[in-house]
Amino acid sequence: MAKTLEQFTTECTSELQAKRDSSDGIYKNVNNERLAINDSDFAQMVIDCANNKLDVQDNGYIKARQLAYASVQDQLDLQYWDSVNETTTWADHIAKVKSDNPKPS
Repeated sequence: MAKTLEQFTTECTSELQAKRDSSDGIYKNVNNERLAINDSDFAQMVIDCANNKLDVQDNGYIKARQLAYASVQDQLDLQYWDSVNETTTWADHIAKVKSDNPKPS
């Protein structure tokens, strides 16, 4: 089940607060000076984290497919040999990538 932005915000708040409270803390670098983050910085980090997680959830399949598809040159070669040999290798490849990396519903 897909999470909402609010759920990701809650998740990110917990994760980042735990990091902020740890001995490592969370810092920013300003003019080569290491500074602890303030509440405004923390709030923006939570927003960015939640938006990133939502984007990965909703659009992560796109990157996964891009990595899984054969190169354009290889796909053209598959199409050529499919036409010569009356096979469906290229279509099978595309179908496998899509089934392995489905769009979220």
